[in-house]
Amino acid sequence: MAKKKTSATTVSTDEGLQYHIKAKPGDLPNVVIMPGDPKRVVKIAKNWDKREKFAEYRQFVTYKGQFKGEEIAAISSGIGPSACEIVLAELNNVGVSNIIRVGSCGTIKKDIEIGELIISEAAVRLEDTSNHYVMKEFPAFASRMVTSSLIQACEENNLPYHVGITASSSSFYVGQGREYMNYLPSHRSNLVEDLQKANVLNFEMESSLMFVLGSLFNLNVGAICAVYANRVTDEFEVKGEKIAIKAANEAAKIIYDELKEKKNWKYWY
Repeated sequence: MAKKKTSATTVSTDEGLQYHIKAKPGDLPNVVIMPGDPKRVVKIAKNWDKREKFAEYRQFVTYKGQFKGEEIAAISSGIGPSACEIVLAELNNVGVSNIIRVGSCGTIKKDIEIGELIISEAAVRLEDTSNHYVMKEFPAFASRMVTSSLIQACEENNLPYHVGITASSSSFYVGQGREYMNYLPSHRSNLVEDLQKANVLNFEMESSLMFVLGSLFNLNVGAICAVYANRVTDEFEVKGEKIAIKAANEAAKIIYDELKEKKNWKYWY
């Protein structure tokens, strides 16, 4: 049997097998949950009615299964926008068009509690990966349908949530206004204060890139994050992951309902 050829341009085989996520068209359902942490994929899948491990390569771990009668999948991206670009592009290549990011974040609002959830309706593009695709002035906004579904999931399950604008940075330390080794350049020293004045709710690292690619390639992309850090009160605790997963799984089911019935969204923002 001849060895399957992989294109250096598409980084996929003639059958469409993607190099990183190890999937080809038809392998994955149309709604996928996308955390950064590979271990979170397992936690997400534990809530499904059926589950199986589909693939694992580097930091990209994929599970498939069923949740409330619908086909569902989850795949990890690792940390940061560059890794997200790979996963989002390859999911698009295999026919996935509805993607929910579920992650963690740090809020810059004093009154948002550790363990609460933030649903991103748009994002400030402090990362660099999306600059390869569009001009800096191009907006990064989430899918209305996915955002509405996340809001509905939180409402129906009494989960504490906020909706607003996120700042996505490709840097975890200085790029989010954190002093490192007594070093914080002047162009970052007032970053948190400036974003607070602009009513930005939180920092994370992936959403703006995902929203831009969603806009460019007609993908429905949304994001929900558990608040682990409050930069105003200087608190940090790993809390809220379970309810973020709950919201993402329930939103996936709602998305299927929306796609099937094409009904009006109940919860607007």
